[in-house]
Amino acid sequence: MYNCTDDVLSHDSVLRKEVIHFMSPKAGDIVIDGTFGAGGYSRALLESAHCRVIAFDRDPDILPFAEKIIHQYGSERFQLIQGSFGDMDTLLSTRGIDSVDGIVLDLGVSSMQLDTAERGFSFMHDAPLDMRMSREGRNAADFINSANEEDIANTLYLYGGERKSRRIARKIVDERGKEPISRTGRLASIIRSAIGHHNEKIDAATRSFQAIRIWVNDELGELERALAAAEKLLTPGGRLVVVSFHSLEDSIVKHFLAERTGKHRGVSRHAPVYEDIATTASFQYLDKHAITPSAEEVARNTRSRSAKLRAAIRIREAA
Repeated sequence: MYNCTDDVLSHDSVLRKEVIHFMSPKAGDIVIDGTFGAGGYSRALLESAHCRVIAFDRDPDILPFAEKIIHQYGSERFQLIQGSFGDMDTLLSTRGIDSVDGIVLDLGVSSMQLDTAERGFSFMHDAPLDMRMSREGRNAADFINSANEEDIANTLYLYGGERKSRRIARKIVDERGKEPISRTGRLASIIRSAIGHHNEKIDAATRSFQAIRIWVNDELGELERALAAAEKLLTPGGRLVVVSFHSLEDSIVKHFLAERTGKHRGVSRHAPVYEDIATTASFQYLDKHAITPSAEEVARNTRSRSAKLRAAIRIREAA
């Protein structure tokens, strides 16, 4: 369980001011916070207008943060749905909601998840090799100890951009034959020994841990489904704002918006879900360029340095 302190609650979400600027919530709006976390965006949205916020998160440990917001703003204005934002259209439909006025998504792993050793997201602490955002389903240890060498190598290369993925996969298979790999510390050591001399500033295990986490949580598939759901749910004039921290995430969002604004059509191997939904423009850019954090924000919060915000407005009824 996370430590639900005032320090955590007061921590600014990445690009918070920019998110609120592009979302521009109004009184009476229904706004979706697809990635609740500690509730930074939800709280900012509720403060900026007398709107209703429905948040999603598949991490059961964030419930105390949601309870604090309910206590402050009331259940009429704030609601948390435990589930994946990729399923938001289905989850909202079961509650009688088929259209919304805004959707914000803050992608990737949260600082709380990284900083909580027992969750197994980081090699900074020796902990059980887990990495599940929902605490359900196959975890990282299951994948590392059962996947074949080729699948491990492909995962590290595709999701982490790890150039030495085959060498690492071979070493993992060799080492798990001696004893199952169940701890983050051991996996990180195996990866470092496979890579050998390493000149880069980041730890040699960083890309591989990122890739395994993305696979375990199907993060790119969730994003694809969420974008498709957003197209169905947003009313004309509704706004979509996405903050990403990884080039693969940003590429999916960029490609989706390029197609949906009529800039181009094409096939993306990461976007089969929404590839053929629209035949004419359904979104318009709120800014054609990705928004990045200011130097001041990066100095205040180093996690924000890789963030990119893309925003668009729905311009016609869903098909």
